[in-house]
Amino acid sequence: MEINGIEREENVRYDQLGLSEPIMQALEKKGYRQATPVQAGAIPFLMDWKDVVAKAPTGTGKTFAFGIPILEHIDLAEEMVQALILAPTRELAIQIRDELRELCAFRPGIRVVCLYGGQPIDKQTKQLKNCPQIVVATPGRLMDHCKRRNLKLDSVQTVILDEADRMLDMGFIDDVTKILDMMPQRRNLGLFSATISREVMDISWVYQRDPAEITVRPVAQDRPDIQQYRIMLTDRSQKLDTLLGLLHGGGYERAIAFCNTKSMTDRLAALLKQNGVSCQPIHGDIPQKQREKTLQDFRDGKLTVLVATDVAARGLDIDDVDVVFNYDVPDEHEYYIHRIGRTGRAKKHGVSYTFVATVTEEIKLDEIVRSQRYEIQTLRYDEDGCLMLTEK
Repeated sequence: MEINGIEREENVRYDQLGLSEPIMQALEKKGYRQATPVQAGAIPFLMDWKDVVAKAPTGTGKTFAFGIPILEHIDLAEEMVQALILAPTRELAIQIRDELRELCAFRPGIRVVCLYGGQPIDKQTKQLKNCPQIVVATPGRLMDHCKRRNLKLDSVQTVILDEADRMLDMGFIDDVTKILDMMPQRRNLGLFSATISREVMDISWVYQRDPAEITVRPVAQDRPDIQQYRIMLTDRSQKLDTLLGLLHGGGYERAIAFCNTKSMTDRLAALLKQNGVSCQPIHGDIPQKQREKTLQDFRDGKLTVLVATDVAARGLDIDDVDVVFNYDVPDEHEYYIHRIGRTGRAKKHGVSYTFVATVTEEIKLDEIVRSQRYEIQTLRYDEDGCLMLTEK
């Protein structure tokens, strides 16, 4: 881990961070003693009301890195909004809210509300009338509430942009800047992201003051333990049979298959169901309630396969995934990283398979391998129809 360009000690325990007893009790209840590098780096600065720019890989505990200081700063005697957390997707916003509620299990009186599209706005308006101290929101829905005068942000002291690069890439930069301009009492701003884009740095330059820069690199020893394979196919028609063969032969209990488009996601889920595989699709056009139910069923083990677009690749609390299938080679290098990062979490071994059926897919995967310096083994069908390790 680097802080302002200087290498720092990463082995830090929570009890070395000067946290309150209620927070320590919540961490102990979850069995957590060792802070992750991004937590060890960010928590002290945010506790001191400093601005932070934190770059860390997906799955490294960024929510606790900003959530713990926020909870430590909440004044229970005040009923106005004291902290705002912006997230790019509904799923990530819900996850953050749930993790914050777990963290304040031993500190009753802290109210957290989650605002996102796809849920009736009247229901959220009623929740806002309960005077939450912490608001977690997607930018578009937050702007809706501000325009309706359901919510005032003039008392907010801490603002966090989680998955900041993705949020700005999705076209929220105008909403984000308008929201930041609504908070004259803001004392600190935290930008948390897996990558730091030009747009993120522009926000930092305009709205932050001498921020602490924290970088956690996915060096070899810190990268998840994921065995990566590419499967070379002669045409796309082989993809379904290959996926079914791997599912049945590998004994996988929990798998995610990624597609590049919503239509392909629906189509693949339907084909898998026809072949007796318990699965559901998840993408942006599926109603929010159904998406939440699908994610919960997958976590509960009721589904073997989650067929998803990249909306499910980042920020979601989905652990214990045995295998990831890239049914389509992703269009962006970052998508590949976040897709395979759903497996091999919590120091467990994971497996990923990427199906390559066209020259275009092969070129895209080669570019990913070169840029990320991944080691991906190649599998091909032999004359007997068996998958065999080969040289590329």
